[in-house]
Amino acid sequence: MNLQRNIRLVTGAVVASLVAALVLLIPGSAAAHASGHTVNVYSPIVGASTWDRFGYSPPATHHRVFSNWGYLNDWSVDIYRSPGATVVSPFGSTTSAGNAVRVTVVTVQAGCATGNLADGGWRIGLEAVDTSTGDVLARADVMHVDNKPANIVVGATVGPWTSLGETGRFRYSSCYQVNGDSGVHLHLEVINQHRYSCYVSRSPGTEMNDLTVIGLGGPHYSGPRQAC
Repeated sequence: MNLQRNIRLVTGAVVASLVAALVLLIPGSAAAHASGHTVNVYSPIVGASTWDRFGYSPPATHHRVFSNWGYLNDWSVDIYRSPGATVVSPFGSTTSAGNAVRVTVVTVQAGCATGNLADGGWRIGLEAVDTSTGDVLARADVMHVDNKPANIVVGATVGPWTSLGETGRFRYSSCYQVNGDSGVHLHLEVINQHRYSCYVSRSPGTEMNDLTVIGLGGPHYSGPRQAC
């Protein structure tokens, strides 16, 4: 796990800096916060996972359920893994400038509108802050989390490998239309505080791991649902 943590930290700074450089060339992408730094968004499942397994949840069109700061989140995707896998924060440990990132829990509630955990598990909202500049870079909502630990509460600080719970299968409902373990997934949404975050476009069914960069928080894209 120490090797994974170091790889994730180093690749976070390198990949994010390359993509951030491209973002700054986009017309109308003037700085929305002072630093312009970005943070990598990774798969929030430890080990193997699958991007949009059945082709039902591409970020370009997938439904966005949650809001932060009064705005609908920027993009969403379903990431698949059988029940029992560890769920972690999707945010990297450093920004594109190499600054440390602090991740804090900002939301803990039942994910479905019924308020019943049996219908879809927990929604856990996280906020990523550049500790050097104080900039709030982005938030992420991770939904359909099972077996949430007691220490995951609003205000808690989490590291890149702190368990938020597990993937789980819930009863079939309008909020969770899953008939078997192959359909077990997390619903992930990401939003910038300023302007818009982006996702890394990939084909349905792409296999990933916990070092796979799936998006960026903090870039200055001009609208929601945009590929990096």
